[in-house]
Amino acid sequence: MDLENSEKLYFSIGEVSKHFDVNASLIRFWEKEFEILRPKKNKKGNRFFTQEDLKNLKVIYHLVKVKGYTLQGAKDHLNNDKKGVENEQEVVEKLNRIKGFLLKIKEEL
Repeated sequence: MDLENSEKLYFSIGEVSKHFDVNASLIRFWEKEFEILRPKKNKKGNRFFTQEDLKNLKVIYHLVKVKGYTLQGAKDHLNNDKKGVENEQEVVEKLNRIKGFLLKIKEEL
């Protein structure tokens, strides 16, 4: 499921954890560790993530899982240059889409 292009306003923690291929417990842990991640909660305590939360999770995922930052290193990096991290992550994502497109063309030749 492509959550970024979905028209839904809120996503459950299950949907988000499947999207990032991580356990829901890791998402809850990151919520406690990173101030930028604040999903809405209903009376039962169920978390509902917005598109902005997904964007922030994508940045955190990129720093911690892809680049190998420690949690403290990721926090420091976000505090110092959040916009730069977001831009870098978007560039990597676009390059991966281009790579996939080129590999698909190569297969068809």
